Amino acid sequence: MFGVTILGNNSALPAYNRHPTSQVITLADHLFLVDCGEGTQMQMNHYKIRRSRINHIFISHLHGDHYFGLPGLLTSFGLMGRIQELHLYGPSALKQIIDLILHVGATILPYKLHFHALEEESMLVDDEHFSIESFPVYHRIDCWGFIFRERRKPRKINPEATTQYNVPVEFFERLKQGEDFIQNDRVIPNETLTIPNKPPRSYAFAADTLYNESLADTVGNVDLLYHEATYLNDKLDKAVNRFHSTSAEAAMLAKRAEVKKLLIGHFSSTYESLEDFLEEAKEIFPNTQLALEGQTFMIV
Repeated sequence: MFGVTILGNNSALPAYNRHPTSQVITLADHLFLVDCGEGTQMQMNHYKIRRSRINHIFISHLHGDHYFGLPGLLTSFGLMGRIQELHLYGPSALKQIIDLILHVGATILPYKLHFHALEEESMLVDDEHFSIESFPVYHRIDCWGFIFRERRKPRKINPEATTQYNVPVEFFERLKQGEDFIQNDRVIPNETLTIPNKPPRSYAFAADTLYNESLADTVGNVDLLYHEATYLNDKLDKAVNRFHSTSAEAAMLAKRAEVKKLLIGHFSSTYESLEDFLEEAKEIFPNTQLALEGQTFMIV
């Protein structure tokens, strides 16, 4: 399964039963938390997120609506008896904040917390089954986006063909990597013994950002792009002044990047209804959806 579950889709102020930014990515039997706004723990409880499976947390930037829920979550992990290590990725100042909170509360976590400072575009997690990389976006303070990429073997085994040619099971891994099989000095082409695998899937979280066309190169061709849409386009000047984007701009970037699907969120508390956001974006990029809380968006 590869999916994105929305826990919070609002901007700075909780409003209309919408919460600050937070989402959980499910990939290769792992759960990854991206941003942790106020109320994230309550949303996890409400939507039955198995927090024990979260071993990596990514914080895009240090505006409160993206991390004020983090100190509580970290201490709750300890109170619930967590012992497995936890990896936290965020701007370097986040470590000072967490250390201070733990210090003044005389709190000792029963698990190892590894902090990874986000300072440049880089590969954060390099696993056999997936990779996670960071990239800078364009906000008032340092802010980071993340791309989750699935890794698949290039080829899949064709059981009928491997049986026909008596290929030993221990050679299957080499077949998956594209190697030919040699049998009595006869080369059996890899294409005869294997089937092309599905292309690996990908998800990009673009965080809080001004509209910037250069991001299209970074997130180009991903299967699902999350892009903030704080305002409707009639408030473009306000969006620019506050280093945010409109729903129309999010759609323009998705179109330019040739992504498969666009997910828009980080809605201003100015708006009670979200339907105008969807309508505005779909005029430019039809395959757009609202990042509604509690929904899981599958990447197929």
